[in-house]
Amino acid sequence: MKKIALGKGLGALIPQREGAIGIESYREGVIELDINTILPNEYQPRRIFKDSALQELALSIKEKGVIQPVIVRRGDDGLFRLIAGERRLRAAKLAGLTKLPAIVKDVAPAETIELALIENIQREELSPLETAEAFQRLIKDFNLTHDDLARKVGKDRATITNYLRILKLPSEIKSWIADGSLSIGHAKAILQVENTQTQIDVARRIIKKGLSVREAEALSKRAVSDATYPKAHPWKDPQIASLEEKLMHTLGTKVRLIHKGKRGGRIEIEYYSLDELDRLLEILMS
Repeated sequence: MKKIALGKGLGALIPQREGAIGIESYREGVIELDINTILPNEYQPRRIFKDSALQELALSIKEKGVIQPVIVRRGDDGLFRLIAGERRLRAAKLAGLTKLPAIVKDVAPAETIELALIENIQREELSPLETAEAFQRLIKDFNLTHDDLARKVGKDRATITNYLRILKLPSEIKSWIADGSLSIGHAKAILQVENTQTQIDVARRIIKKGLSVREAEALSKRAVSDATYPKAHPWKDPQIASLEEKLMHTLGTKVRLIHKGKRGGRIEIEYYSLDELDRLLEILMS
């Protein structure tokens, strides 16, 4: 797959003149397209488009026009696939526009995924959950390490890791993050708790009481030690505990053995980087 300068984001796609503003910045290569020939980006990482925000943008477009062109690629069927600018496309349709200023770029479909994700990440237009899902998709689809991704999107590695940890939370909590009820700071606080039901209980209390991130951190710490909450580490059969200890010693990482009697069980082995995963696979497959 042909690679592009992801770290530059859309700057690598759009030639700009220093000090220029709006469409004048992109005058070279801008054309007017029939708005009905522009199809949404199927790889768009943004899943939530607020009606109120779109209506505001539509009003602005009615008054001032589309200030910044969308970016598209030409499809084999003669239609155009959006690379960047879905909010502008949706708002322009609401405003009743029939034409839309666009820059047509010769970009392969695979590159479109990268550009759509990184453009949204760099503009900071995504919710924490959408950002986490975008990071995960870049890592999975393009075989990136956390360090690679951090360099490409201009974030530090710890930020990447914290966002990805959100994806481990229960679906209820992720839905509250998606709708803005919980912030990334709240999510980090909740992740201090390992027990799933306790995480949900803590999240509900944060929302109900409107707690700050600092207050949420304090609540999560109390939830871990408070006897009124389900314990994240209940009593375990000594034989199971001994096996866990042996596995941890052999593999050099955290291991959990969940035994369900005659129904079997599962072994969970944690790793914190792709290099560590390679090391563990080498041990397990030797």
